[in-house]
This record gives sequence, C-alpha cells and structure tokens, in this order.
Amino acid sequence: MHAAVISIEGPSRATAFARCREVIAAGGIIAYPTDTFYGLGADPRNPAAIKRLFEVKGRAAGQPILLLIHDASEVARWAVNIGTAAEKLMRHYWPGPLTLVFQARPDVPAELTAGTGTIGLRVPGHEAARDLLSAIGSAITGTSANKSGGPAARSAADVEASLGDFLDLILDGGPSRADKPSTIVDLSGPRPALVRRGALEVDFGLF
Repeated sequence: MHAAVISIEGPSRATAFARCREVIAAGGIIAYPTDTFYGLGADPRNPAAIKRLFEVKGRAAGQPILLLIHDASEVARWAVNIGTAAEKLMRHYWPGPLTLVFQARPDVPAELTAGTGTIGLRVPGHEAARDLLSAIGSAITGTSANKSGGPAARSAADVEASLGDFLDLILDGGPSRADKPSTIVDLSGPRPALVRRGALEVDFGLF
C-alpha cells in the first residue's frame, strides 16, 4: 500500500503528529522533515520495526542507526560517560545539524549500535521535527529517507518517489533548504573526533 502524505503546515499539524504517534506505536515507519534532509522514523526499542527499516533502505545490518531526541536531557537514556566535551558541544550546537556519538548504555538494542557499542544522537534544529518528537514522546530513528547509497530526499515528493510503496506515512513539511548532512563528532573515545564534515563547522577550540 502506498504511503499517505500529510501536510504539517497550518492547523493539520496536531492531527498529523497524532497519526504519527499511532504509526510509530504500531511498529510502522514514517518519513519526516529535519533541518538537514528528510528522515525515516521508527521506534528504536522495537526490533521488528528496526529490521523493517533496514529492509526499506536496503541497508547493511552492520551499519548503526542514529536517533533524534527532543532535547539534551534525553541523552542519558541512551548513552553513558557523558563528559565535559559533550556538555559543551550540546550547549553550543544543539538544536542543530550535529550528531554526537556516545558510548551506548548496555540496554540499547544491538540493532541500533551494529555491535559498535556506540550510539549517535541529535537534537534537530527543525522546530516541526522537535514538535513531532514531543508528540511521540520518545526518540525515533533519524536515518535518511532514501535507499542506501541513493540521493538524499529534500522533499516529501522525493521520499514518495523512492520509498512511497514501503512506508506507512510521509509528513510534508516543504522542501529542505539543506545541501549537506549533519556533521558527526565521535565522543566515545578519549578526545572528540570529527567523523564527517557536514552542515555545521565545529569549533574544536572549545576543548
């Protein structure tokens, strides 16, 4: 069945978010706008949903999945050893296009960490994405809404064209203005390490 497309502009936003919560709770997958590109959202605590997410993307099982969270207070639900460097980065750059990689809590599903023992977390700079997270009441997956290796989805139409037959719901938040993915910094080691240059320039002079 082809995914429904729902606009989140105007008064329909609350209804759209309520529908997203139902879909996620039932183990479904949604596509939604972020401050970079469109992402795919599923319940990170539901192994069946994560397995389906990998199948939808055609993603190798050995690749970890990052999560989007509503605010920095949720980091401790997923990560351990949250040090001073993390606190500085979160304070300076969240919300925004910065993914931070932490040592994962022991109870984080292995499907998310891909055996790395780490978890990537981000608070998106897109207000509607944060409102969505608030409405759902938990973190959701934040992997890009495209087939692995394919072009990033910059609009709901892009998502519909490539993945519309495999998703449960697509939120239309208008076209993305981004031309780069999030920057990734690994905090799981002794010092912060830049993993990917992206939409944000990180000032390592903070440390």
